[in-house]
Amino acid sequence: MADVQQVAKVAKAAQAQAGSGLDGLAQDFVRFSVESGVLRWGEFQTKAGRLSPYFFNAGGFDDGAKLGRLAQCYAQRIIASGIEFDLLFGPAYKGIPLVAALAVELARLGHNRPFAYNRKEAKAHGEGGTLVGAPLRGRVLIVDDVMSAGTAVRESIDLIRAAGATPHAVAIALDRQERATEPGPDGALRDLPHSAVQYVREQLGLQVCAIARLTDLLDFLQQQHSPEMAGHRERVQTYRQRYGVSL
Repeated sequence: MADVQQVAKVAKAAQAQAGSGLDGLAQDFVRFSVESGVLRWGEFQTKAGRLSPYFFNAGGFDDGAKLGRLAQCYAQRIIASGIEFDLLFGPAYKGIPLVAALAVELARLGHNRPFAYNRKEAKAHGEGGTLVGAPLRGRVLIVDDVMSAGTAVRESIDLIRAAGATPHAVAIALDRQERATEPGPDGALRDLPHSAVQYVREQLGLQVCAIARLTDLLDFLQQQHSPEMAGHRERVQTYRQRYGVSL
């Protein structure tokens, strides 16, 4: 009970800070990601061919302590969001350890929910098929790291609907808040006026909650006082001005 009450206090404080423009949970998460080497600075090519000044790799949460803390951040954000759901789903591959760790943390806090995930390749023996874990039913919360093009979410939605369940919401670690892309008539990628998160919310009708957003990353950099961090902030801000979406 004490754990649940503590998370409720943290969630309420995070909501209050978010309303004032600075989200405490998001700031803690960004700092944790930087210290863990998950959030890195430099020049990284995205799937859309853009040169991003930062890179978020959830695979860097690679030991029990890091994964446990990540699950705490997910749980706090989900509880604060008020999203109701019956089952957790993790899309292969990165979503698998995320959904398992989150299920354990939510159960520890008194919110025990079944979870499931998919395989990339169907299994021809044993239980067979592509789905593993609890049967898909009810309102499903999809758990992933980031949402770039929204491809993994759309694939998850198809799997969930095919099983007779309802894709209800998505929880991600970081919302990059940048324009999605799609192939043009000539096959070249073109920028769209919305982000993948906005598309999932507005076109697919799913709720989306993120532990942190690009604006939180910029807020974090603003609080740092070294010339190096000032340089990172300038490059991230320039990237946002070019590829960011209207909020």
